[in-house]
Order: sequence, then structure tokens, then C-alpha cells
Amino acid sequence: MDANVISAGGVVRRRAERSRGWLVAMLLALFVSAASAPAVAMDQAVQFMDRVAKDMIAASRTRSPAALQAVITRYGDMRSIGLYALGDYRPRLETADQEPYTTGMIRFISRYAANEAPKYPVKSVKFSPESRRARYGLMVDSTVTMEDGSSYEIAWMLVQQGTTYRVRDAQVMGLWMTPFLKKLFEDYIAQNNGSVKALVAVLQRH
Repeated sequence: MDANVISAGGVVRRRAERSRGWLVAMLLALFVSAASAPAVAMDQAVQFMDRVAKDMIAASRTRSPAALQAVITRYGDMRSIGLYALGDYRPRLETADQEPYTTGMIRFISRYAANEAPKYPVKSVKFSPESRRARYGLMVDSTVTMEDGSSYEIAWMLVQQGTTYRVRDAQVMGLWMTPFLKKLFEDYIAQNNGSVKALVAVLQRH
């Protein structure tokens, strides 16, 4: 993720700017630490996000990256997020590496979330009762209140899959989150002579 960089030796180390790291850590904290406040007469997309929040709360209480991984897998549009994160290197992802890449990415995000979320305590999340249509899907607006009393607006992008939804992205203070993951992965691939296999290998080790 943004606040950590996968080094050539496969070790995750701090590198990104403080503000960028704070934004992503806050987003992860929302996923795993928030106590959601159900809205009245919620539409289906908002009901979905309410379930996401509740399941992430339950998973976070276990302090288990594996539990978080299960919830992220269940609710996130992880295949699309993973392909986007490869940027211009996407054509280099071989068919045989697609599943290992996606599972490795989810495990990486889950471990980072489990480690960072306690640093950014969220008191509550309140969802707007109705979603709104956007260019690439539906947006569910939320207000996040931190333990120190400060609050922030976060908009969740959902895509419909069959009769349910998946979380595709989130916008915090005007910034989308998936581009941070994309930059991290592209930088690592570039440092390894454009090898997507190198990225897949390091994600499988961590």
C-alpha cells in the first residue's frame, strides 16, 4: 500500500509521504475499526455497506489478518482492483499467475490493515440513507467520526454483481484509494526490470 513499499528483498518498509500514508491508513481503519450507525430506510447498496462494516468489525475484533482477508475477499471487487493496480504492466500478468497474484494482494492488504488500523481509532460511521449513481457504479456516502471528535467524508464506490455489490474503491478527502496501490505495485515492478512475476512472488511470500 501507499505507506509501505515492497523492497527488492521482499521486505515491506516505510517510504511514502506522511499525508498519503495517513489517508490510506484512515481508510483501512474505517474498514476494520468502525462501529456503523444504520440509517433509516436504507436502499440496497447502503444495506450492503452496512453489512460490510459489521462483518469487518467482527473480523477486526479477532485481530486476525486471516479473518480480515476472508471479509475483504467476500466484499471487495478484488480481481478488478488487482488488474487496475498493475497499470501498464497488466498484459504481462500470465494466466497461471492471476490467482496467486490476487490472493497475494488480498493477504498483503489484510496484514497491513491489521497492523495499521489500531493507530487510527474510529468511533463511528454513519451512512447516507440513499446511494447515488456515478459514472462507474454506485456511490455510498458516509461520515466517519474519529475518537478525537474530528470527522471526515468518505464515498464508497460499489459495482453490482448479480443481486449483490462489491466495493471497488473509496474516495477520502477528494482522493481515490486504488491509485495508491497502483503506484506501489508499478514502482516495484519497475524496480525489478518490468517483471510482474517478481511482484507475484513477493506477494506470495508475505
